[in-house]
Amino acid sequence: MQQTTKGKKSTVLIISAIVAFLLALILYYSFKEPAADKEMIELVAKYNDNCPLVIQEGIRLDNVTLPKDKVVQYNLTLLNVEKSTAEIEVIKQNIEESLLSTVKANSGLKAFRDNNFTLIYNYDDKKEDYLFQITITPEQYK
Repeated sequence: MQQTTKGKKSTVLIISAIVAFLLALILYYSFKEPAADKEMIELVAKYNDNCPLVIQEGIRLDNVTLPKDKVVQYNLTLLNVEKSTAEIEVIKQNIEESLLSTVKANSGLKAFRDNNFTLIYNYDDKKEDYLFQITITPEQYK
């Protein structure tokens, strides 16, 4: 009878060790950053090292963030625009028309395109009041 009890204890011990090992693997891979995400984090950090940066006349890039998985957000200021006097819809439409072609062609955005990121552009006026947001999805730039 002692042999049977000893065998059961050994079996329980082996099963427990296997379960513990599998849990450890699951936790390890759950918290490990995928290589692509690490690359994107480094790229965003490089962008932010240069911010704020006037990227063209009247437009300043304030910072870049990664708010969600597969999403990059550019926060910009329109330096010559004041919300109270601006025709916001006209400005948004003009920017939106040129932004898609820029996203398709800009070599600096290649890493985001290659990894199917959604690009969000948030615009504020010169007083840092929110104006509008433009979102470009992989379906739009592919």
